[in-house]
Amino acid sequence: MPSAVRFSAGFARRARSLLLTILVVFIVLIDAGTAAPAIGASGVRGPGDGKARITAVKEISERMRDLTISSPAVGRSVPVRVILPRKWFTQTKATFPVLYMLHGGDDNYTSWTRETDIEKLADKSDFLVVMPDGGRYGYYSDWSIGNPRWETFHTTELVQLMESEYRANASRAIAGLSMGGFGALNYAARHRGMFNYVAAMSSYVDLNDPTVRFTLLLGANRDGIDIRDVWGDPRKNSDNWQSHNPAAMTEAFRGTRVHLSAGSGRPGPSDMNRTLDAVLVGAVAETALPESVMKFASSLRRAGVKTTTHIYDPGTHSWRYWENELHRIWPTVTAMLTEGARQ
Repeated sequence: MPSAVRFSAGFARRARSLLLTILVVFIVLIDAGTAAPAIGASGVRGPGDGKARITAVKEISERMRDLTISSPAVGRSVPVRVILPRKWFTQTKATFPVLYMLHGGDDNYTSWTRETDIEKLADKSDFLVVMPDGGRYGYYSDWSIGNPRWETFHTTELVQLMESEYRANASRAIAGLSMGGFGALNYAARHRGMFNYVAAMSSYVDLNDPTVRFTLLLGANRDGIDIRDVWGDPRKNSDNWQSHNPAAMTEAFRGTRVHLSAGSGRPGPSDMNRTLDAVLVGAVAETALPESVMKFASSLRRAGVKTTTHIYDPGTHSWRYWENELHRIWPTVTAMLTEGARQ
C-alpha cells in the first residue's frame, strides 16, 4: 500500500476515535442552554490614560524593529514587532497606513516573521506592519477581572503610539489567525470604522456555538485559565459574552471589508513532514470551522457587509496553509490600505 494511502487510513481511524471522544465529553459537559440572545456591538471604548510609552527599541534588520512598550492597560511591558515601510527613511514627513497582525493563542509577537515570509512580502510595501504580543491565551479582550486589558492596549495605546512615534495614519487593516482572527473580528466590530479591512484565518466566529464553548472551556482549563475571568460567567454575564461575539455583531462590520478563510480539515502534502499527532490535532481543530465560517459570511452579506471567503481543501490548522492565505490576501490588503490613505 502506498505510504500516502497508509497515512490517510491511519489518520482517518484516529480522527474518528478522537472525534467520538470529544462528542461524548461534549454531551456530558456542555449545556446548550447557555447560549444567549444576540445583542448589538458595544461601541468604541474611550481613550486610555495616555501613559503608555516605548521604553526600548531593538533593530532586528534594516527595516524591522522590536519595541518594548510599557502598558498601563496590560500592567506590564509588552513586546511589539514592526516592519517599516520601504519609504520610511526617504519620506521623513510622510505618514503611512498600518496592517496589524495578531497571533494565535499559544504563540507570541514573533510568530508571523518566524513562520511566514511576511518580511519579504513587505519588501515593496508602503505601509507599516505591526505585530503586537497579545498574551498567551489573552483572548484579545479587556478581562472582566480588570487586568489584563488587551483590547485597550491594542486599539488605544498601541494605535496612539504608532501615530505619534511611527507616523501611522488612519488607514488601517487587521488580520489574524485562530484566536488572533477572533481578536481581529472583535476589534473591527467593537471599534467600528477603525479598520478598512479585516481578515480572519481559521478562527472561531460564534461564541454561541456549543462546539466553540466546549473548545474554550477545554483550552482554558488546560492552560490554567478560568474563562469567567475573561468575559464573566456565560449565563450571568451573557451581555458581555455577546458584546465579544463576532456573530452577534454583524451590522457593526458595515463599512469594513471582511475576509474569512478556513481549511476542510483534510491533511494534504503540506502536512506530510509533520508528526501524525500534530496533523491529527490540526485536522480536528479545523474540521468544524468551514460550516460556521460560511454561516457567518452569509449573515454578514445579509447585513450589507462586503465579505469574501476561502474554504480550501486540503487544509489543517497549521502554518503552511496560513502562509498561503497571507499571500492570497496581500494584494487586497495593499489595495485597501492605499485606498484608505487617499480618503
